[in-house]
Amino acid sequence: MGAQSDQADAPEVADRGESVPTPDRKALAARLAGGGLPLLLDGATGTELERAGLPTRLPLWSTHALLDAPEAVYEIHRNYARAGAEILTANTFRTQARSLRRAGLTEGTDRRLTRLAVDLARRAVDEAGDSTPRWVAGSLPPLEDCYSPERAPSTLELDREHAHQAHLLGEAGVDLLIVETHNNAREAKSALRAAAATGLPFVIGFVSWQPGRLLSGEALAEAARAAVDAGASAVGVNCVPPSSLAGSLAHLAPHDLPLLVAPNLGEPDDETGFTRSEALSPDAFADSMERWLSQPGLRMLGGCCGTTPAYVRALDRARRAR
Repeated sequence: MGAQSDQADAPEVADRGESVPTPDRKALAARLAGGGLPLLLDGATGTELERAGLPTRLPLWSTHALLDAPEAVYEIHRNYARAGAEILTANTFRTQARSLRRAGLTEGTDRRLTRLAVDLARRAVDEAGDSTPRWVAGSLPPLEDCYSPERAPSTLELDREHAHQAHLLGEAGVDLLIVETHNNAREAKSALRAAAATGLPFVIGFVSWQPGRLLSGEALAEAARAAVDAGASAVGVNCVPPSSLAGSLAHLAPHDLPLLVAPNLGEPDDETGFTRSEALSPDAFADSMERWLSQPGLRMLGGCCGTTPAYVRALDRARRAR
């Protein structure tokens, strides 16, 4: 996507004035507090777009589709709703101003594309056509690379840019924030502060490939405890391989924390962002989370890069079997 692509190229989004939330955020708060089954997240967006033959090259990754194929994003949300997902994550992983500038997009496009991404997820919630309660989450990831903690900007930049993006997500009408795929404690703290300032509920997933350690080398349990102290409704790991789940849980479970888990299927790629894998069937993927499912503190589970509606459907069966 070259510099000639600006906000005039983006699909129009109606000006709705004040954001319109789903009716029952009290029900969401009750579920986050441990009432009923763990909340079921959706699965991947970027790798589903790639699977459909749409471009996902960095730095925009899944944001390409907001510019060129917004209906494809809606279809992905709709398919996850049909699979049983209760939380549909808006395609805001790379709608921050920093990523858009790098792709040559103009100032203000971040607000426009963030609103569009939230509207598409909200539409899928509104048109699901069944009695399952659903909510829209906004993604608040690292500003740079999820797998390269050394690339995190200065704390001043982190505070300013995460606060701005969190504000845009709240303005667009999300019901909660997912501070996802964070790899170091310093940036996580900035993103958590920004999430808390919106007044919305928020959760966080860290990247931890080595047992008990963030990619930065910092202790996972310490970062998780700090997140709960900052107000997070659930903490855990996301975009990690299923093989790492046991090690992560061993370091989190003793601390009696509200838990979140959303592993991936594949590995990072420098050009496309992520290369998906078919190594685990949906049922085997669900089986890999058995120990997490047995934890009374589990609040939220789902899939990350590489997963599909079939994997979410398998997770739904597994959580209901508990």
